[in-house]
Amino acid sequence: MLTEPVVLAGRVATSRVVFGPHETNLCNRRSLSPKSVAYYERRARGGAGIVVTEYASVGPDDWPYERAPLATECVTGWRDSAAACHAHGTLLLAGLSHNGSQGSTAYSRSILYAPSRVPDPGSRELPSEMQPADIATVVSGFAEAAALAAGAGVDGVELDAGATGLLRQFHSGLTNERTDTFGTDRLRFTREVIAGVRAAIGSDRILALRLSCDELAPWAGITPESAAEDAAALADSIDLLTVVRGGALHLAAYRPDAHMPPGFNRDLSRTIRSRVAGRVPIVLQGSMIDAESAQQALDDGVADLVEMTRAQIADPDLVRKVRSGHRPRPCVLCNQACLVRDVRNPLVGCIGNPDAGHEMDRPPVPQEQSGAALVVGGGAAGLEAARVLAERGHPVTLRERSNRLGGMARAAAVGESRTMLARLTDWLANECHSLGVRIELDAEVGADDIDAARRAGETVIVATGSRDAPTRYRVDPPVRLLTAPMVLVGAQLPAGPVLLDDPIGGPIAVALAEWLAARGHEVAIATGDRLVGSQLAMTGDLVGANHRLQRAGVARHLGVVIRSAGADGTMLEDVFTGEQFGVACATLVDCGHRVPDDALWRARPETVRIGDCVAPRTLAEAIREGRAAALATRPASTATATSVGGLEV
Repeated sequence: MLTEPVVLAGRVATSRVVFGPHETNLCNRRSLSPKSVAYYERRARGGAGIVVTEYASVGPDDWPYERAPLATECVTGWRDSAAACHAHGTLLLAGLSHNGSQGSTAYSRSILYAPSRVPDPGSRELPSEMQPADIATVVSGFAEAAALAAGAGVDGVELDAGATGLLRQFHSGLTNERTDTFGTDRLRFTREVIAGVRAAIGSDRILALRLSCDELAPWAGITPESAAEDAAALADSIDLLTVVRGGALHLAAYRPDAHMPPGFNRDLSRTIRSRVAGRVPIVLQGSMIDAESAQQALDDGVADLVEMTRAQIADPDLVRKVRSGHRPRPCVLCNQACLVRDVRNPLVGCIGNPDAGHEMDRPPVPQEQSGAALVVGGGAAGLEAARVLAERGHPVTLRERSNRLGGMARAAAVGESRTMLARLTDWLANECHSLGVRIELDAEVGADDIDAARRAGETVIVATGSRDAPTRYRVDPPVRLLTAPMVLVGAQLPAGPVLLDDPIGGPIAVALAEWLAARGHEVAIATGDRLVGSQLAMTGDLVGANHRLQRAGVARHLGVVIRSAGADGTMLEDVFTGEQFGVACATLVDCGHRVPDDALWRARPETVRIGDCVAPRTLAEAIREGRAAALATRPASTATATSVGGLEV
C-alpha cells in the first residue's frame, strides 16, 4: 500500500511516498537555511516516507544557479533537516550532484566541465573536456560530500544521473564522444562515483540513484532499452533507483506541465523494473499527483515507491489525508510557482497552497471581528476565504451573483492542459460544501446588504473579481469584438478568421488559440513580443507552446500592436518600424488585462477586499489573499480552531 512502511538498507520509511529533490531558492547563499529545514519538516509531518533534499553541488566549480546548495556548506542544514524529519519517522536523503555542461559560469566564474566538447543546447557554451585528473576530482567530491552528509546524520544520499546531471552526460552518446575507457565504457564514471560514495557512507545507509532512462533523442541519446541495461548493471550497487526521463535536448520533459498526462513514465518504469528483476526497488516519477493513480502503479507492478513532489508542494498533508479519508488539495501541473530556477530567485511556491515555501511565516494578527462571516464572490479568492473561515469555526455565507462557482479560474479551464485548473476550484467548492458554508448562487449583493451584515456583527470580505477593460482601439462592423472570458463561456463566433490580441504573453491566448483551432476555426495571434507566449518560459512551456501552435496551423504576427479593426481589415503596426498592414479578421478577441470590478467595495471601502477586485492577477494571488483575509479574522470560539480532522488548516 502507498501509505504503508517500506524497508531500505535496514531503515524504515513510514510510507512509499517520496518527496523528491528540486530547486527551492530557500538557501542562504549556498547553505540550507532554516526555511529549507521547515520546508522539509512540513512534508515529513504530512506523512512523506522519504524526503530528498535539494541537490547540492559536490564541488565549488559547479554553481548552476545563484542559491544552489554546496555540499561543504550544507552540514548544518542536513543535520537539522534529518532531526526534523526523523521526529516524524521520515527518512532523509541528501541530494548530491554535479551539473557538468548544464551548469552556469555566471556565479562560479569557472569553466564548465563535460565528458566531451559538446556545447549545451541551453547556454550554447562550449565546455572543457574532462581530463583524468578532473574526473578523479569529481569522484572524490561525491565521496567527500557523502561522508559529510553521513556525518550529519542523514539516512543516505541520492546521486543525480537525471536530466541535468554530469553522470547522465557520461551515459549519453549525445554528450560523451570520448575514445578512452570513460567513453568505451560509459558507466565507468558512475561506477567509480558509486563505489566512492558507498565506501563513505557504509552499507547501513541508503545509496539512491536518479537515472535518466530516456533522453527522447534515440539517434544517439539514452533510450529505454539502453537504460534498462545500465540499470541492470548498476542494480546490485545501489539501494533505490528513481526512473526519470529528459536530458539537455528535452529538459522540460523531466517535470512538464499539464500538456503531458500524469504518470507519463509508467511504461518506462515498468520496463526498468522488469529488467532489474527485484534487485533494487524502483521509484516511479513523472507528474504523479493523485494518490489513486499512485496506488494503481504499485498494484500494477510499475514501481515499489512513488515520487509525488509537486503533489506534496500543493498539499504537504497528502499522505495523512489519504490515510484519514480526506481529499488532498490538488496539484494542477501548472508549473507557475514551483519552477524557480530563475534569475529573479523566486521562492518555491504553489498557486493553490500559499504556505508552500513560507512555512516559517507568522500568520497575521486577527482583527476584532468574530462570529459569522459574509463572503461576496465565489471565485478562487472568495472560495479560499470561505473555506478557511469555516475551518476556523465561523458560520459562513458565500454569495455569488452568477449561477456557478469558480470565477475566472473556472471559466479559463478549457482546452488542453487548462481543464485541470477546474480541479482546484472544484476542490475549494467541495471543501466549502463539506464544511457547511451556506452558498447562494444568483445572489447580487449591494451596499445595503453589507450594512445589514455588519450591523449583525458579521465579518464581510469582498471578492467580486474583475470585468472587461475598455477597448484599447476602435473596432467597427463587420468585425466583432469579444474578450477571452466571453469566448470561454460560450459566446458564438461568426464565420471567418479569428484574431487573438495578446499583449500579456501568458497562457490564456495560447490555450484559447489551441482550443479554437481544434474546433476548426482559422486562428491567428498578434503579440508585441518576438515569440508567442513569452511568459511561458517560466513554466517550461515556451518552446512547446510555439510548436503546438505551428502544428495547429495558428498564424503568428510577432512584434505588432493592433491599431484598428473594421471593414478594411484589422490594422497591425510593427513596433519597431511603425509599418502598418492589414489582416483578415471576422472576430477580434481581446486577451489583455482586465480591470477590478470594485464598485461594491468603493461603496463601502471600509470592508476587506481580495483577489481580482484589488487588481486582476493570477490564481496564486487570489488564493493567497483569500487565505490571508480569513486568517486575519479572529476565530469564532475562544479556542483557536486550527485543525479539522487532525489536519492543519
